[in-house]
Amino acid sequence: MLVTLGDYVNRGPDTCAVLDWLIEYQKNAKLVALRGNHEIMMLRARESEDEYRMWIESGGDRTLASYSTIFRSATLGDIPERHWDFLEQKTRRLYQTKTHFFVHASAFPDCTLEEQPDFMLFWEFFNNPAPHESGKIMVCGHSSQKSGLPLNIGHAVCIDTWACGGGWLTCLDVGSAQYWQANERGETRTDWLDNPVARD
Repeated sequence: MLVTLGDYVNRGPDTCAVLDWLIEYQKNAKLVALRGNHEIMMLRARESEDEYRMWIESGGDRTLASYSTIFRSATLGDIPERHWDFLEQKTRRLYQTKTHFFVHASAFPDCTLEEQPDFMLFWEFFNNPAPHESGKIMVCGHSSQKSGLPLNIGHAVCIDTWACGGGWLTCLDVGSAQYWQANERGETRTDWLDNPVARD
């Protein structure tokens, strides 16, 4: 099973291809795609001129550029319905297993996962959160670790390692605590978290 933590749009050179890859992968494998704050901004861009402008200023211009042709710049109307459907219908707020829960940004420690407000799940930064009441380990993104290394505090681990800024894209096996990384230069590396996460 592959759990992706959101922000597929706005921060890379080819959003169109990223969404196509996720849609195709989901057809043949178990994919749990979480929604990030940038997907929320993209969806809201259809609601008003202010929301559209906010999205464009937060990286939406690069997303639209990925739908452009050599003849003209793209508009919202050039984004295919399958991409809107994926963002609206196929992405989730969070996901949990027996020992872990996965969110884009963060979670209140004393609030059940089902009752978490959107601003915590999508917008809050990783500020040394307390252990969650469920006893499960939180795995999240959103807060860029510019060191290029995942931030692991035992009961929570942030694997956003600044891929959007020239850093690394990180994939973590929560069972073994091994992680793999790749960057835009084609380099790869692997290591283990300092404090291994619990096994499923």
